[in-house]
Amino acid sequence: MFIKKIGIDLGTTNVLVYVPKKGIVVNEPGVVAISKADGKVLAVGLEAKDMIGRTPDSIIADRPLKDGVIANYQTTEAMLRYFINKAMGGVRLFRPEVMVAVPGGITSTEQRAVIDATIAAGARAAYIIKEPIVAAIGADIPIGAASGHMIIDTGGGTAEIAVISLGGIVTSGSVRVGGNKFDQSIVDYVRHKYNLAIGERSAEEIKISVGSAVYLEKPLVMDVKGRDMINGLPRIVSVNSDDTTEALQHDLEVLINAIKEVLQRTPPELSADVIDKGIILSGGSALLRNLDELIAQATGVSTYVADEPLLCVAKGTGIALENLESYKRSILATR
Repeated sequence: MFIKKIGIDLGTTNVLVYVPKKGIVVNEPGVVAISKADGKVLAVGLEAKDMIGRTPDSIIADRPLKDGVIANYQTTEAMLRYFINKAMGGVRLFRPEVMVAVPGGITSTEQRAVIDATIAAGARAAYIIKEPIVAAIGADIPIGAASGHMIIDTGGGTAEIAVISLGGIVTSGSVRVGGNKFDQSIVDYVRHKYNLAIGERSAEEIKISVGSAVYLEKPLVMDVKGRDMINGLPRIVSVNSDDTTEALQHDLEVLINAIKEVLQRTPPELSADVIDKGIILSGGSALLRNLDELIAQATGVSTYVADEPLLCVAKGTGIALENLESYKRSILATR
């Protein structure tokens, strides 16, 4: 089968590629390893992520996207080319149409950078669409209806909050709080409390294994290996879920305040709809234990995690691409 259309969730942490009728064909970390000497791309995705924190001085393993936007144009282009080629299965008789999901707060310059990078990476036409819209489509929310739906898409770099009605965003907010910020906060907390230096991969393991947005009656515990900050030797400490809740207090407060601000700016009729239908959480960080419970407590609105929250944006991009005419109002720019 010749692939003519591809949907890409260009996330800060992970890149997912959706092909109509096939589903998600690529789900890999958005990491690129580059040789310092000649700027050559050595590895992309899973292979490059394994190199983070383990490279010699001659190699840089880094994420070309920061907070959901392009921080390094050339490596983003190389990464997009790799993922497009992987989705196409190597045989390319023609260039595909590509739709890329981008953060809601993206500027027109940043939009142009995404379009240019996608075209340079081998797309025949590039479309971009805002993440909250595609996250809602992927979460099976009827965005075309004349009623308000609130979605919070919490990714690796940003949390996108939006109230959607009649296929468009009515009120929205975006904060640079996400999985990467959570990881960094855990790194800082473990260093401060236990005098132990750990890497971002260990912090991510802590977040996934024992992380919780609220204090648990029976805390979860895990052992963490790192470097003792005083004597420089390897050491193991036990970290529990209460540690993560404390470590994430500030980040979660920023997120809650942003949600409240969007709710305060929402027209009364749509506010009534949101109370009836509840708030939907999507994105990888929606998997943080009890985040839905914390948001429900803080706002007084029932909060639910979407089915397969990690895949909502990629699925929504694919659905929007298959139905371009229906979603024309939501698409930002094309080339």
